[in-house]
Amino acid sequence: MKITFAKSMVAIAMGVVLTFASCSNSPYPDYDSTENGLYYQFFKQDENAVKPQEGDIVRLVMSYKNSADSVLFDSRVGNPSGTNYIEFPLQKSTFKGSFEEALAMMGLGDSASFIISADSVYLTTFKAPALPPYIVKGSMLTFEAKLEKIISKTEAEAERNKQMEAQKAMMAKRQGEEAIIFAKYLADNKITAKPTASGLYYIESKKGNGKKPKAGELVKVNYTGKLLDGTVFDTSDEVAAKTAGIFDERRQPYEPLEFPVGQGGVIPGWDEGLLLMSVGSKGQLIIPSSIGYGAQGSGPIPPFSPLVFDVELVAVSPAPPAPKGQVIQGQKVN
Repeated sequence: MKITFAKSMVAIAMGVVLTFASCSNSPYPDYDSTENGLYYQFFKQDENAVKPQEGDIVRLVMSYKNSADSVLFDSRVGNPSGTNYIEFPLQKSTFKGSFEEALAMMGLGDSASFIISADSVYLTTFKAPALPPYIVKGSMLTFEAKLEKIISKTEAEAERNKQMEAQKAMMAKRQGEEAIIFAKYLADNKITAKPTASGLYYIESKKGNGKKPKAGELVKVNYTGKLLDGTVFDTSDEVAAKTAGIFDERRQPYEPLEFPVGQGGVIPGWDEGLLLMSVGSKGQLIIPSSIGYGAQGSGPIPPFSPLVFDVELVAVSPAPPAPKGQVIQGQKVN
């Protein structure tokens, strides 16, 4: 009986030692650790599933939280793309035990949790200049991820090339159509004024009796910018912004725009057109894309878009004095 008891105690002791040894490389319950110090726990794992390679695009449903258990990111909440996932290329590991290493462990369809150094993630992977206030130095981040899709590097490059070709075709189409659309707008609106050499049309609706600005002087301008189909994309008028559905509370107050004219701080069509006006005058600037936003477009303005601006020159004031030592038109200010 004693021998049996002794053997039982030895077996239990050995079991405890073996259990401790198998978990000794991880201070986190239910997590294992790699040689590089990456702590991981798989919720679902298929050893035979395809794994992503460097350069492949991975699609993840993912979240991570800090040591205070506060969720810092969740692809299922407030995603600008309107999806519940994020996609990005798998890069080389940025440090030992990185999230890139974690992704390389996963197969298609796998889901897992990883505990990773917060300092390394923010300072090395994210390249942040300093840790944000919600991250405790030396703490860990807990990631949860499900690998939903892998797009190979070759497939991704082919798709990218396809999109570039489609973009080029669209750009060529828009460029070819601009002159036709522009001419139709002028005809439909019975505009018979002569354009300037650049193609700008200035249609004065109210003559001003103030001074004309000179290049470099400060101008104050009320304006509303529209596409040729009448879509308002920007304005200094609060009522117009609300009517067009583009009102932005962060912009308050809506007021005339002030800037030095003729200095390249605005599109060329503005610089040229405002120098034709005098204080108190109102009118329209009809601007081809060549002196507007060109082939790039800007925000809601598509590439090769002619624009119409209703403008009012509110005031002109002298240019502010240049700081000493600044070079202006080849002359140094002392």
